[in-house]
Amino acid sequence: MVLSWDETHFGKMGSWYINRTFFFDVHPPLGKMLIGLAGLATGYDGSFPFEKPGDPYGNTNYVGMRMFCAVLGAMLVPLAYQSVWLLTHSVLAAMFSGVIILMDTGTLTLSRHILLDPLLMFFILMSFYCCMKALSYKHRPFCGLWWFWMFATGVSIACAMGVKFVGLFIVLFVGWTTAADLWSLVGDLSLSMIKLFIHLCARALCLIALPLIMYCVFFAVHFQVLNHSGSGDGFFSSAFQSQLIGNRLYNVSMPQYIAYGSEITLKQRRTGGAYLHSHSHLYPEDHPPRQQQVTTYSHKDENNIWLIKPAGKEMTEADYKDVNFVHSGDLIRLQHITTGRNLHSHKEFAPMTKHHYQVSGYGQNGSGDANDIWVVEVDGGSRGEKIQTVRSKLRFVHYNVGCLLHSHDKKLPKWGWEQMEVTCQTDVRDTTSAWNVEEVRDSRLSNVSFKVYSPSFVEMFVESHAVMTQGNSGLKPKEGEVTSQPWQWPLNYRGQMFSGPEHRVYMLGNPILFWSLLGLKIAFLLLWLGFSVCHKRGIIFGKMFTRMYRFFKLEGNYPAVRSSIFTQKYFLRCSCLC
Repeated sequence: MVLSWDETHFGKMGSWYINRTFFFDVHPPLGKMLIGLAGLATGYDGSFPFEKPGDPYGNTNYVGMRMFCAVLGAMLVPLAYQSVWLLTHSVLAAMFSGVIILMDTGTLTLSRHILLDPLLMFFILMSFYCCMKALSYKHRPFCGLWWFWMFATGVSIACAMGVKFVGLFIVLFVGWTTAADLWSLVGDLSLSMIKLFIHLCARALCLIALPLIMYCVFFAVHFQVLNHSGSGDGFFSSAFQSQLIGNRLYNVSMPQYIAYGSEITLKQRRTGGAYLHSHSHLYPEDHPPRQQQVTTYSHKDENNIWLIKPAGKEMTEADYKDVNFVHSGDLIRLQHITTGRNLHSHKEFAPMTKHHYQVSGYGQNGSGDANDIWVVEVDGGSRGEKIQTVRSKLRFVHYNVGCLLHSHDKKLPKWGWEQMEVTCQTDVRDTTSAWNVEEVRDSRLSNVSFKVYSPSFVEMFVESHAVMTQGNSGLKPKEGEVTSQPWQWPLNYRGQMFSGPEHRVYMLGNPILFWSLLGLKIAFLLLWLGFSVCHKRGIIFGKMFTRMYRFFKLEGNYPAVRSSIFTQKYFLRCSCLC
């Protein structure tokens, strides 16, 4: 067997959980944790690299992870059957819904591989089923089974959200259904206001508080398990990184202040901010002058290190012996350690953001010109205060141009290695152009423990979500990558290649099912519209019309959820009629 499609991501992430190695992903952690747990329980040791589709698994014990996903995918059939039976009390409709899922080749393909999709579909459908089951006990509220299915609904909702943010859609459905149910209780005059309040509190406990608590627990476990430094460190703040074993900032002692002659790394002080970076490659001829590129880069790298020097002169050996701290308001130069060029800006437009100025590396072995000079300021601090590691929120103002050193999520093309653009922002009131010193190398200075910067769980939780949100918003198709449009999805217009050139796996939904059900939906909408117009106009065609109208009339076993499930009921009834 060979590696397929996104198994390169989720199989690898399962391995990282087994190895307790920190990583960054745009999805919440539960799905990957469960995949890793399934692998660990079945003897997988987390050593397979999961590099690219088509790679053979060889002797890797991957079966447990695939089997776990397959079992959850197989559970969709009985869950669909039970859910539809609760809605319609029709065995025919329930069987039809189960067969639809059973015969869909796309669902079968997804469920055979190490992916988040079968887990997400399982928890969404489980949430739906538990919600319908709880409503079936609405005439016996607060009995044991009513409480059980309410709690089960809350647990399933939490799990759906914990796999992917798409799980929030089932929250909307359950919320609307619950609101409709409560609204029907408001009209029940046999219930006192105290009883209504108890109903409200019970639902708030099971369907709001419980999912939120469980969702937070998923992240608490995530932080406890992934406690070793990995590839995702650089996406997070310096304080966050200080909690990861093996990170340069973990349990480390470092100078509290920076001095002239210190070697430092600068990290943009925003969620998902990256490191100020440079390399020997030049800007292309289309973006003159052809000076050295300056970017931001999310990963740890020797090209992130800069030497901080006073603006007026080169430092001598005597200057290095005397410790002179850097203060807010000082004129400084930043020399790139690897290439020897200074951080530089001028009135040439940036390559991507045309209303900003270009930032480059200029000079030779630290010598340059007046455009290498920057004013370092502590944002919100007083002039003359010493610059602190991590804590000081810094702005770098270009001395000649008056612009702010800035970076954002906009990536450079391939000539810039798809790293993030660094510019000089002309709006000096901009609040996103802040930086902090993360790492200081200076043997002359006394050190303090980095534990003083340790964040709380709430801070780590909030930062993780901000980084995930930013990562999701920055997802764009790569050049040459096959993409699809929303209008193509119901048409089953195009499938997805899952593996390499030798062993081909191609995911495509069952065309007969897709096209038949699409036609059925269109036919239903037309029939429903026609019968509604005839009914409003008082047009009667005899017994056949009466029977058809009753068929299309909404008749729910659960009045509280009629408004929220009418589409499903119409669809299922039309399916059975055809």
